[in-house]
Amino acid sequence: MDDTPEPQPVGRHSLGPHVVGRRVVVRHLLPDGRASDVLGTCTAWDWETLTVDRDGHGPVAIPLADVVTGKPVPPRASVRSRVPASEVERHVEALWAEVTTEPLGAWTLRASPPHGGRLRRRGNSVLAMEDPGIGWADAVWRVREFYAARDQAPLAQVRLGSDEEERLATLGFAPTGSGDAHAQLAPVAQLARATRGVTTDLPSRTDESPAEATVVLADGVARGRGVLSGDWLLVEGLEVDPDHQRRGLATYVLGELVDWGASRGARTAMLHVEVANDGALALYDRLGFRTHHTNRYLVLTSG
Repeated sequence: MDDTPEPQPVGRHSLGPHVVGRRVVVRHLLPDGRASDVLGTCTAWDWETLTVDRDGHGPVAIPLADVVTGKPVPPRASVRSRVPASEVERHVEALWAEVTTEPLGAWTLRASPPHGGRLRRRGNSVLAMEDPGIGWADAVWRVREFYAARDQAPLAQVRLGSDEEERLATLGFAPTGSGDAHAQLAPVAQLARATRGVTTDLPSRTDESPAEATVVLADGVARGRGVLSGDWLLVEGLEVDPDHQRRGLATYVLGELVDWGASRGARTAMLHVEVANDGALALYDRLGFRTHHTNRYLVLTSG
């Protein structure tokens, strides 16, 4: 019986420089003619080789002439993707230096002063992402009293399409009409690879303390803030002046924040992005962020 391996055609793949920083699967020829599969993150590409950082097994350089097939694949699922939405959102409290929280059964009442010149709904709403466990009518009454004492409209943060949203609608709550936002997560290690090598000729300044950092380019052309909550890096306020967009500045600022967070033990990055912000969603998807859940804010209009 002839044990000579069947010859493998090469060059049929959808790889290229665009996959650097992305997770790929590559089938390639070994010196003895057999084919082997490699799964991991592409970290480098030139016109002779590509390098794949294999999951837990280090990098391997593959000659392009030996590639049989290859394609991008979805990012490796993070264990944090299984964390309940309420637990993810509780990390957001770290964004504010002053925040008042009170337990309300399984819910959390939150109030915080203006941030960036305005009250933020995330910091001034009841986190209601499960049954309150104390009776719905009683919970709503407590929400009304808590925010009335602060001269604020009673707001609730829920998961879009959840049982909690449906139940609160029967008790006088309605959508605010704007602000639906995805909570997105990404492994910090993956973001570090995806943003590696991104540079800018603009002057950059990083203001940091033990728990947070702000990166500013050219006196505000681009900026972003990162805050630590345990081993989570919360990213907010990632903005680029409209006249300077599409120059990689947002990626650069995010990379600086990720580098800072990683140096302090961050493992998971989180941010909120409004569902209508197509440009930001495309950027975050390309870098490896995935939607964990979608938030909606409800306001008490009656009852």
